[in-house]
Amino acid sequence: MSRPTDDVKNWMQMFRWIVKSIRDDYDIDESILTRAAVLESDCGLSVEQIESVLETIGESFGLRFPDGTLNEILRLEELCMLAAWMKGLYKRPDFVSGGFEDRCRAVNTAWA
Repeated sequence: MSRPTDDVKNWMQMFRWIVKSIRDDYDIDESILTRAAVLESDCGLSVEQIESVLETIGESFGLRFPDGTLNEILRLEELCMLAAWMKGLYKRPDFVSGGFEDRCRAVNTAWA
């Protein structure tokens, strides 16, 4: 499900956009959705729900997340930094390995 993204101009706005998306789609109290929150244990999201969040981000921002993305992200902040980096709104996060960067670039062929 695609959502409007016109107001997202930096990584903090991306973070806010993702928080609102998770809050609205899964009825999770926003006070739980902090930067350090672990997506599964703290936020209570299942793997299928996290995959759905990735799909919503992808559809909304024109991004494709490569296979194995869930092996790379654990916390909400990592998800947000990854999406912001892939959209060109943030520097490459430290947790992104060279191999994962290559996979991200390979599935996003429009990436310069």
